[in-house]
Amino acid sequence: MMIYINNRDLLDQTLNFALEEYALKQLPSDETYLMFYRMAPTVIVGRNQNTVEELNMDFISKHDVTVTRRLSGGGAVYNDPGNLSFSFIAKDDGDSFNNYKKFTEPVIRALAHMGVDAQLEGRNDLTVAGKKISGNAQFVTQGRIFSHGTLLFDVDLDVVSKALHPDKAKFESKGIKSVRSRVTNIREHLAKDRTIHQFKEELLHYIFEGQDHVPEYRLTDQDWTKIIALANRRYRNWDWVYGKSPEFNLQKARRFPGGRVDFRMNVKKGRIEKLAIFGDFFGAGDVHEFERQLIGLKYDPNILDQKLKAIDCHHYFGKIGAEELLATLF
Repeated sequence: MMIYINNRDLLDQTLNFALEEYALKQLPSDETYLMFYRMAPTVIVGRNQNTVEELNMDFISKHDVTVTRRLSGGGAVYNDPGNLSFSFIAKDDGDSFNNYKKFTEPVIRALAHMGVDAQLEGRNDLTVAGKKISGNAQFVTQGRIFSHGTLLFDVDLDVVSKALHPDKAKFESKGIKSVRSRVTNIREHLAKDRTIHQFKEELLHYIFEGQDHVPEYRLTDQDWTKIIALANRRYRNWDWVYGKSPEFNLQKARRFPGGRVDFRMNVKKGRIEKLAIFGDFFGAGDVHEFERQLIGLKYDPNILDQKLKAIDCHHYFGKIGAEELLATLF
């Protein structure tokens, strides 16, 4: 059975992410949960991205845009109250991570009821008439997973390109000239116009397949105390959001179908002394664990080839394997 978590349309994304993580780790693990959230103007960077390189900091500061980092991988996104995000929180049955079809199908069916012909395309996008309306990402831990995605309902799309510094290679590889030309709002494609609140209620109705009563988890004061503490500890924490990029004297980066990988290294006397890896790839493992396995090794193609082949690289980088990583490094 699926249970709905009602966040009361809270627009503070640091609290929404904290609620999502709290549900993933603290609520009864034998249940599946669904939550929706909107937010004030916010830029969200993926778990493995270098925040300052993704943002137009001048625009962010002048327009009071919140910046935070999510647990899941993927690329940076700009959202405002015209976006409605969804999150499914469930058991990891071994066939869930990177299985975006499983978690987006209920949303696609609900959109179809409203006259919107959405398709799952590429790695993790929902599109209408070839334009993106949703990007999705996942996080897995301790046998649990959340799969969350945006739904661009009525977002100020002109702000998207102003708030972000998009990866030019990403758009060049798709033959697209700008962020604005690649995305569209769902509201433009509805058979009948509705507000975002009506849109959310209809999504809820169709995802729960017309049940008269939608089961709901009611958050207690004790729950909220823990959620607020988590938001302060992680999603509002400068070290989590921006982090500290180490000094480096070597950078190697490439884009693959599975995402961009960016190695920043400090190589001294032929050995990797410091290493930081950034990118919009989707891996289940903590990339910092991977980094630690390369520290101290000689920066030599044969040695690193052997090491990479001994590591389950797909665990950390999703569809990017040892061969692609070695090609990036050299």
